[in-house]
Parts: sequence; structure tokens; C-alpha cells
Amino acid sequence: MNKEKITEIKVGATVIIAIIIFIFIYGWANNYSFSSEKNKLLIQFPSVAGLELGDIATINGVKKGYVTLIKTNNNTVLVEVEFNSNVELNEDADFQIMMLDLMGGKKIEIYPGVSQQPINFSEIQSGKFAGDVATAMAALSSVQSDLIAVIEDLRKTLTIVNKVVSEDDFINNFKNTVLKLDNITQNLSEIIVDNKGNFRESIKNIKNITENTYKFLSKNSNVIDSSFTNLNFTLSESKQLFSKINKLVSEIENKENNIGKIIYDKELVNDLKISLTQLKKLTTTINKQLNSEGLKVKADVDIF
Repeated sequence: MNKEKITEIKVGATVIIAIIIFIFIYGWANNYSFSSEKNKLLIQFPSVAGLELGDIATINGVKKGYVTLIKTNNNTVLVEVEFNSNVELNEDADFQIMMLDLMGGKKIEIYPGVSQQPINFSEIQSGKFAGDVATAMAALSSVQSDLIAVIEDLRKTLTIVNKVVSEDDFINNFKNTVLKLDNITQNLSEIIVDNKGNFRESIKNIKNITENTYKFLSKNSNVIDSSFTNLNFTLSESKQLFSKINKLVSEIENKENNIGKIIYDKELVNDLKISLTQLKKLTTTINKQLNSEGLKVKADVDIF
């Protein structure tokens, strides 16, 4: 074999190896895989905020898939993510779109969850947008006017405070207040020192009272318990008595007993009034006769 053929073979082999390396690198960069087994999962987001096809999906920070489809669905966005077949997710998995780097790239970060139930890849999962620098700047710009107003008010307040503090009257009043407070502290200290013995005696008396009270309660605990038991029994009996009285009053008002019938019987009341009137007249007549000529009795009795 001559040198020219050997050179051609080397060149050809080098080109083939370079092509293979290029294909491998290109496939790796574009998330191509020679494995035919894939798991696809649809995730619903309120907004994708710049997520693009081919962006990676990571599980706890480890690259495990990539975005293969992005489409709108009413007021939400459906994103399809393709995983390798060995990816394990649980039904409580969490999906978030977050920043990949400071240049504005996005990725889907997945927390696999702790549930023992595996996720159903045929169901649409819910995700959320974690926010990025642009979102933070937009939120800050929405409150920019309020922040400016707050800073302006704070500046005015500080100006007024500085003006007040720099006045001689305020400084003198402050010094006088501090001096008075110092005098009060000294007087209080002197009172405490002078009455140190009294304070000790008072604390000792309080301690004795507490100990005596504890001894009394410990010694008479059975009596106290019995008293509370009797009190509870008395209250219970009183409650029953009031209940019976209320029942009796209700029966009287509703004419359900003889007392009620007598009190609320109009005919009986009228008869009693007539009887009392006649008795009053009889009594008056008897008194008159007794005071004048004596009691006169006229009787016409027919026995047969």
C-alpha cells in the first residue's frame, strides 16, 4: 500500500470521527437522544415569561428533560416537557419556571415530591412562575410613585425634626427634663435605701402569709371540698325548686290547677264580690242595732 492511500485513509477516518463528534455535540446541545423511550408531561402555567422550546427541565437542579411544546390555552399556557424513561416523579411534585442565569434564560425547576404515589404522566399538572429580575423591576416600577411620595414625606419630616431639635428652647427643655429625671432617680434610690429594712419586713410578712395560707388550705382541703360539694348540691336543689315554682306559676296562669281556676274564674270572683258586699251590709246592720236598741231578730220558721 503506497503512502497516498494511507494518507487518504487517515484523512477519511479523521473526517468520519469529526462528523461523529459533531453529531454527538449537536445532539447533546439540542437535547437529542438515541433512546426511544421517553416520558412526556403537560404542565399548565399562568405565564411562561420568556420560556422557549429546548429550554431545560431540571429535577432538584439536575438536568433531566427539555421543553418540546409551548401553546396557549385560554388564559393559561400549556408546556410539554420530555423526560427520559428513568425519571421518577410523585403526585405532589412542584413545577416552577425560574431564571437559569442573569442573562435572562429560563428553565423549569421540578421538585419531585415526597408522596409514595407516582405521578400520572397523562394528566395535566399545574405549575407557577417563580419570578425573575424583570418581574421584580416591573413590580418596583408599579410602586415607584408611592416610594417617591414616601421618601418626600420622610424628607419633610426629617427637616421639621431637625428644625425643632436645633432650637435653643427645645435643647434647654430637654436638658431640664433629663436633670429632673436624674433627680427623681436619685430620690427613688434614697427612698429604697432608707426603707430597705421595711421592704425586707414586708417581703417576709408576704412570705409568712403565703405559707400560712398554703398550710390552711392543705389542712382544710377536705372541709373546703365538702363545702363546695354542699354548695353545688344546694345550687342544684335551688335550681329544681325554682323550676317547680316556675311550673306552678305557669299552671296558675294557664288555669291548669285549682288555684288558677279560682283566681281566673270571673263568675267565682263576681260571686265573692257579691257575698262580701252582702256580708258588709249585714255587718253594718248588726252594728247599728247593737249600738241602738239591741239586736232584733225576726224569724218565721215553719217546721212542717
